[in-house]
Formats: sequence, structure tokens, C-alpha cells
Amino acid sequence: MDETDFWQLIDETRDSVEGDPVDQADLLVERLVERTPDEVLDYARLFEARMGRAWRVELWGAADLLLGGAGEDAFEAFCAWLIGQGRDVFEGALADPDELTDLVPDFDDEEDGDAEELGWVADRAYEQLTGARLPDLGRRSGDPIGADFDFDDPKEMEKRYPRLWERYGA
Repeated sequence: MDETDFWQLIDETRDSVEGDPVDQADLLVERLVERTPDEVLDYARLFEARMGRAWRVELWGAADLLLGGAGEDAFEAFCAWLIGQGRDVFEGALADPDELTDLVPDFDDEEDGDAEELGWVADRAYEQLTGARLPDLGRRSGDPIGADFDFDDPKEMEKRYPRLWERYGA
């Protein structure tokens, strides 16, 4: 599985379940168990690489605004949700987190931004295929990349995310 296959699988499953992350995770597992264990490992590596790319303070600040507060676990679930939204949304958010205003214009903090289940897809599929646990792939750990800033400082948040602030913070 290469990056193109990865994103195609994300898009197809998201569209099939109309964006519901729990159903998307279940469908991804179904699709992955039709593949080889090596392909599931490829999927896991691709997913974890994207989680690593998203693990940035600037994106965490945007998630904090969108969700009305986001601790580490909530941010991790947000990153998984962001991957589940597809390549365009993911890459756009990484390029400029304030663009999430346009990338996900109908964001609802009660329904969106939490897809913890997507983070376990490869584990579930690999175990179903092999009966064994997914090998340790050196998953991301530690603090997010970037200089810390105070998510509770309204002036700082408005300066960094003017469009998100206008819609979700003000």
C-alpha cells in the first residue's frame, strides 16, 4: 500500500459512511482484513506518519478552539479525525491551521473532531488477520513539535487564528 492507496481508502470509507468516524473505522477494518498483513502494516505506518506530522502545537491550538478546549487525548483524537477527513483537509490544516474555517465549514464540536477509533484500525485489522498484536512501529511520542503558547490567552489565540477565533472563540 502506498500513500495514494492510503488516501483513497480513507476517502472511500468516509464517503460510504457519510463521515461518521466510528462507522468509518469499522469499514476500514473490513477493507483492511481483505488485504495481506504486510499491507495492513503499510497502512499502519502511513497512518502513524500522518499522526506524527499533525502532532504540532499550532494544530493543537486550532483544535483547542474548535473543540472548546482540548487536552492531549482530545488532540490525539482530533488528529485521527483530521486524517479521516482526507488528504485535502489534512494537508490544508497542516499548511495553515486557521484554514480549518474553510476546510471544515460545518464543524460541530458535538459531532466532529473526535475519531479515536481511527487510531486503532490497523491494530484491529492486523489482529483479525494474524491473531497477533500489531508490531510496535515506533509510534510518535513526546511533546508536540513547536513552541508552546497559552491556549487560554484570548489575544494570542485571536492573533494566531483570526478566522477560527471569529467563528469559535469570540
